[in-house]
Amino acid sequence: MTTLIDDIETSRDGATLIIKFARPAKKNALTLAMYQRLNTVLTEAAADKTVRAVIFGSTSDTFTAGNDLGDFMQNPPTSEDSPVFRFINLLATFEKPLLAAVDGKGIGLGLTMLLHCDFVYASDRASLVAPFVNLGLVPEAASSLLLPRLAGHARAAEILLLGEPLSAQEALSLGLVNAVLPPDQVMPRALATARKLAEKAPTAMKLSKALLKDSAAVSERMKREGAIFMSQLASPEVAEAIGAFFEKRKPDFSHF
Repeated sequence: MTTLIDDIETSRDGATLIIKFARPAKKNALTLAMYQRLNTVLTEAAADKTVRAVIFGSTSDTFTAGNDLGDFMQNPPTSEDSPVFRFINLLATFEKPLLAAVDGKGIGLGLTMLLHCDFVYASDRASLVAPFVNLGLVPEAASSLLLPRLAGHARAAEILLLGEPLSAQEALSLGLVNAVLPPDQVMPRALATARKLAEKAPTAMKLSKALLKDSAAVSERMKREGAIFMSQLASPEVAEAIGAFFEKRKPDFSHF
């Protein structure tokens, strides 16, 4: 059975829960309501013994455009318990395997959430962008820690400081994704892996995943990023960047 609530579609494939961003008219841009729904779904999945793996995907040819800027600025995060930070924390602490089937663009959280997935499959037309500095903001989801570890400082600087997009093949070369496939093969590949994972001993799976993670360092970095992120939201740089976005012009930071 497929359920659609607050632009989040959920369904089951045996022991696998499939979560899809389902707001195609807005390129799956994430709203406060979507984050709240994601938090509910992930919390329930964590407690449900019949769920052995979770796959993130989308209902269209865009994975997610990241935060809906209009909605985000009307409902900015004000504490670590804000829905967006709760979602990031749930990803980082989720004990069961997380997979992503990425088609099209993954912007902002559409890139950083992949750092918390255990398996990522991308279509050959996928493109990943971290536009935080371009918006007057700082990286999120411990990406300032995890991406340099994965790609090295030089490549991480290109991605996080310049905001340059990553093609699927570039993401593959950095180890951010496991495989690049034609669009119609991405979700089937993720499902095939999830089914294999679902057959494994669940406690051994949970403990092995925990050993692969440096949870203390990730948690500490997420707290540091979050505090700076929330502070920067009130800055004139963000006001200029957001204004330029809606006015469809290039932001002018020359007077800062």
